This record gives sequence, C-alpha cells and structure tokens, in this order.
Amino acid sequence: MSDLPSIADLIKKTSANTAIGLPTSSTKLEDKMLEVRLQEKEDQAKAKAQSLGVPYVNLKGFPISPEAISLVPLEQAQELKTVCFLHTGPELRLGALEPKDEKIQELLFQLTERYKANGEAYQVSQESLRLAMKTYETLPKFKLIIKGVKITDTELDKFQSAVATFADIQKTIQSASITDVMTIIIAAALKFNSSDIHIEAEEEKITIRFRLDGVLQDVANLPHESWKKIIARIKLISGLKINVTERPQDGRFTIFMKTGDTDVRVSTIPTNWGESVVMRILKASTINVPFSDLGWRPLLEKKILKEIEKPHGMIITTGPTGSGKTTTLYAVLKKLNQPDVKIITLEDPIEYKVEGLNQSQVDASKNYTFAGGLRSILRQDPDIIMVGEIRDLETAETAINAALTGHLLFSTIHTNSAAGALPRFLSMGVKPFLLAPALNAIIGQRLVRKVCQQCKTDDVIEPERLEEIKKILGGISPASGETVPDLNNLKFYKGAGCEVCNKTGFKGRVGIYEVFLMDDVIRAAMSENISEYDVQKLAIEQGLVTMAQDGLLKALDGMTSVDEVFRTAGGI
Repeated sequence: MSDLPSIADLIKKTSANTAIGLPTSSTKLEDKMLEVRLQEKEDQAKAKAQSLGVPYVNLKGFPISPEAISLVPLEQAQELKTVCFLHTGPELRLGALEPKDEKIQELLFQLTERYKANGEAYQVSQESLRLAMKTYETLPKFKLIIKGVKITDTELDKFQSAVATFADIQKTIQSASITDVMTIIIAAALKFNSSDIHIEAEEEKITIRFRLDGVLQDVANLPHESWKKIIARIKLISGLKINVTERPQDGRFTIFMKTGDTDVRVSTIPTNWGESVVMRILKASTINVPFSDLGWRPLLEKKILKEIEKPHGMIITTGPTGSGKTTTLYAVLKKLNQPDVKIITLEDPIEYKVEGLNQSQVDASKNYTFAGGLRSILRQDPDIIMVGEIRDLETAETAINAALTGHLLFSTIHTNSAAGALPRFLSMGVKPFLLAPALNAIIGQRLVRKVCQQCKTDDVIEPERLEEIKKILGGISPASGETVPDLNNLKFYKGAGCEVCNKTGFKGRVGIYEVFLMDDVIRAAMSENISEYDVQKLAIEQGLVTMAQDGLLKALDGMTSVDEVFRTAGGI
C-alpha cells in the first residue's frame, strides 16, 4: 500500500492540475480511484486470510472452467457467497468471503467426498467473488436434470401392461430409446415385485436380471454396443461420476410417482467387460409387515413377544445378507413404537424412514461409527435402541453396557445360526461374564419362498430325502412344546408353475426361525472356549426348534416346499 497513491492524494493532484490549467479527464480519474479502492479491498482480503490462517486468491482474470463453476449451483453460491473456481479431478478449490464459516466447510466436505478430491477454501474479496460469479452467465442453459426417474402413472400403466411376462420385457426394450429402456426395466421390476435389478456387462451382451423372492431370474438381454449409453444413463440419474469406471461407486435415486416415491440404492463395480450394476429397490411396503405376519409359529411368537416386552437386555438377529433381519427388527420396533417410548436407531445406511423413530446414520468419514454413535445415543436417554450391526469389540462392549444399564437393545450379527452368535461375540473379545447377563434372546432366520396357492400341488419326495426329513422332525425337543408330526404320514406340496407366479411355482416369502433364549443353564455354561456345537446342544435341550425343523413344519402346512427349506437352511 505504501507505493500506491491514496484517494486523498489523487484528489489533491487533480485539483492542482485544474488550478494551473492542465487538461483533466473525469473518466480517467474515476477509473484510477476505483482501481485504488479495489486494491485496498484486495489487501484487506489478503490480511483477513493471514489472520484466519487460510490461503488467499484474486479471481480477477482467473480461468474458471464451466465444469468447476457448475459444481455449486448458482442459488447456493449466492446464498453462501462462495464459488468453486478450480476442479482438476484430484484437486478442488472454493473461494469464499467467509471460508471458515461452518456452511462453507460443510459444502467443501460434501464436494470433496462426492468427487473424491483434495479440497481447500480460499479467502476472496467481494469484487473477486463478483467477477467469478459472472462465469455462471457463460454456462449453457441445460435442461434441469432430476436425480431420479420420473414415472407418471400413465407411463407405469402403459409399460406394465406391456410386460405380462419376462419375454415381454425383451420385446418391449428392443425398439425403445435408452431413457425408455430404463423406465421399462424399472416399471417391470415394480410390477414383478423385484427387490433388486442386476445389469451386467458381458463379452457379447448386457444381461438384465431381477431378484424375485430372493432368487435371481434372467429377464432380458441388450446388445453390448449399447453399454456406454446404458451405464451413462444409470450414473446420471444416480449422481455417480460417468468417467469413473475403474473403481466401485455408490449412489441413490428416487422413482417419482403419484402413488408415492420409491428410493433406489445403486452400486457399481468394475468387471472384465464393463461394470456390474445392482439397484436395490427400497419399497416402504417391505418393512410394513406386521409382527404377526412374519411367519412365527404360535408357540414361538409367544416366546419372542415375552422377550421384546422386557425393559432391558439385548436381542440379536442373525443370518446372512438378505435373510430378512432388517424387516424383523423394523417389525419389532413398530410394535414397540408408542408415544411414551423413545426409540433411537443407528444404521448404515438408513434405508427406510419410519415415523416415530429417531434414525441416525453412521459416517466413518466423520468418525461417526457404530461404537461412537452408540455412546452418543446413550446420552439421549432412549428406552429402546437399534444398532444396525455389531462388527467389532468396541461396538459389542458398548451395546452390552447399554443392555446392562436399563436399555432394551436390538442389533444384528452375521452368523449361520443362532447358536453361532455366542462364539462370534467371544471371538471378538467380549467377556463371558458380561455377555451372559446382557443377552435375552438370539433369533436365527432365513427367508423361504411361499408355494403359489394358485398352482399348488402334491410333492413327491425321494426316499433318501424323506428319511432325512424324518430324522430332522423326529429330533424336535419335547421341551419346545411343539408336537412331533406323524412321521409315517408326511405330506408336502410344491407349485406347478402358472401365470400368477410367472411359472416359478412360488409367490412371496415367509421367514423360518430359530429362537435361542438365554437361561440359567446356558449362562452357567458360558466360557471363552464354548463352541457353537455345545451351545446348539444346550439350546435344543432347553427347547430350541431349529430353522430346518421350523421350515419343514411350514412345508407340512403347505406354506413352502421341502426343496426350498433345504436350499435356504440345509439340515441345520
């Protein structure tokens, strides 16, 4: 500033020139004065940057690319007084009047996370920001892109009426545009009540498959040359980076309909011939299953109701991915959801929003983990807590402490059976003397397909398989209260296949369960060396009905088939 004339000096010089009759130019004078003022503002911004400990930049003449400026919408840029002036891929820079402001820092975090870039917020002056904002005027006027697929009821009816069978899907998409292809696929998935859409690039084709009642079904193929357009469309509506093909990406979009919006979670991974895409359809109806409709046998339902009505303790559900654990937990929580009860959930991610529940999502990038989140939840004075999954010792110990201090806690753990949960906890490092009094019950479960009632017919069982069935059913513990069926008069059913079930023989799914209740005998036997076999043996003596036994009893009732029970539960 010392080598620049002040505004006062310029005024004096002008006055002197006028007094001696030298020519002056008011325009040149005003320009010079403006230049001085702007330089003073830049110096002030630079000084502010130094005091805040942030970098400074003058954006006058800075080549801001359309790709960079468009990362922050104009309305948001105006509101926060910020602009993205640089984005090279690995590097991202914001310019702001208040770079330390929480909203600016949150925006920077979101952008760097979304685009996997290193980011920094720079101090800029008001004039610098004004000039940068002019870049928005140079952007092409693109049509607003909605992050989702807007399907009207008319379109839905049109496409769903055209796809009565899987073969119809292939015929319909062959002559459709890429935009319509996606709409047709989604409309068909909704019609057939699919839980997942799989789109996979192969060497000579693109395979489209639906997961129906837990089983994948091929529904259509597309030529491989259309892959780039298909994947670009999926990534566009899912908010994924179109040019990133060498690493996994996760996104989400919404299907907008008058009858209600449906969220879709998208996952992509690189493969030999392109990428594999899985779209999980998150329908609210999935978790609106009443507790009594989950498939409990009467005696088992009575036992589990007694456990969930206890004021404290842990109830754990076990099973592989897709075994219905989330549906079971939500059904339990909805049954317990009352105005005088505070329920907090900790999920990864929040897939379904439920009225009355306080749902929180973990975020490892912000160090908000299951363990850390659970400790924070305990300070909220909840009555009931649901933790999405117990994965490590820290989370397990925090959950156990919550159960021992007056909270009813629900969670999941990945094991093959209810009995396997105890050794799994112990392998994490949990102390048996803490785990034993904290646990109330462990629910092991699978989902089996229900026999289609429209084409239900008798099933003929091979002699070897029949002997195995008799052995399993004959092993039902007298302590369970269940009546062992007449092993010499067993009758089972299957679906022959019809239009209603799309020739599969199955329509819908139901749970098969085993509920392992903690009692004094099992608590006394708890040690660091107890095995799954030992736990299973004790549990059966105390009245456990295994998943295989529960499944076969449901098969005798005509709910499912023998093959389906053995496919999902084996002989466990």
